[in-house]
Amino acid sequence: MHIRSIVAPLIKWFAGNARDLPWRWTRDPYAIWVSEIMLQQTQVKTVIPYWQRWMKQLPDIASLAAADEDTVIKLWEGLGYYSRARNLQKAAKRIRDEFGGRFPRDLAGVLALPGVGRYTGGAICSIAFNQPEPIVDGNVARVLTRLLGIEESPKAKPVADRLWSVAADLVKHAPTLQKPRQRNASAFNQAVMELGALICTPRNPLCGGCPLKGRCIARKQNKVDAIPALAKRAAATKRRFIGFIIAWRGEVYVQRRPSGEVNAGFWEFPNWQADDPAMQPADLAKASLALGQAALEPLCTINHSITRYRNRLEMFVIAPTRKPPLANLTGEWLPVAKLAELPLTAAHRKAATRFLNTANAREEIIRIGRRSTRMNAD
Repeated sequence: MHIRSIVAPLIKWFAGNARDLPWRWTRDPYAIWVSEIMLQQTQVKTVIPYWQRWMKQLPDIASLAAADEDTVIKLWEGLGYYSRARNLQKAAKRIRDEFGGRFPRDLAGVLALPGVGRYTGGAICSIAFNQPEPIVDGNVARVLTRLLGIEESPKAKPVADRLWSVAADLVKHAPTLQKPRQRNASAFNQAVMELGALICTPRNPLCGGCPLKGRCIARKQNKVDAIPALAKRAAATKRRFIGFIIAWRGEVYVQRRPSGEVNAGFWEFPNWQADDPAMQPADLAKASLALGQAALEPLCTINHSITRYRNRLEMFVIAPTRKPPLANLTGEWLPVAKLAELPLTAAHRKAATRFLNTANAREEIIRIGRRSTRMNAD
């Protein structure tokens, strides 16, 4: 099989089978850039509402560059990998300051933007500008390794280099088949990604509906399930965290994650990693919060995964009889109503939602306020 023979049938298949995604209705490089950054490590169905909200509130480079940090990370809240949002704004400021607000139109200029790598740069240039720049992500690598019958890991450097070379040859060939008003570089790159997402899936691929089934070596050799060869995932590490929602006179105590740390800029409730599995929440509250014998009300347990970590967050509500100094912490007291406006990390957003929707918690806030009023009167 000559590999270039896949280009025409794949573009034709894409024309009739492409998903109706909102960013496919525009050629605005800014909108396409935002979509590609959001799609890193995130499923399409998750990204769609986030992209729509983002574009409504920050429709262009100027608005993103001028936005305050809380607005940016609040719009990203729940998507994870939050450095992506910070890099988007950092890049927008660079485009504003160094490029007069115009998105760069060449691959070198796009690659110079923070958070943009080889794949994302190629995707933006091909989709927005119809430039024949190659892309290789997980979907593309899976399609090409199966087509070519490559049994080695696509992450091995010689294999990766070969895949990028093949992808470059194919996307450069696509425009030679182009008719007036066609955008074949854009169509081909999107087509091969779409094929990997919809047909040539990691498990149980729909080979019968593949436009390239007659050209696929893995299918001919009955090796579809074995290709691509992927390394075993590292064993997951379990971690336990204990956190506290401290309520006082209708306010709660929150703290912001410092710059340079994971999830920098996001807010959260006081919490600590409990390396000792025997650690009791009451003992931790006494030692870290200096709250004496304050009663702890269990709120919820949230299990969430971040890369190779399997985190367990145990949340408790504390209603102290007097306002605690919390001298060892660097947060602040905010009205409970403000919780909905703050950008919280994903696990703490779930805890805040549970807190706000729990009748006992709401009653506790009211009771604290009433108790404080009586104490002041006495």
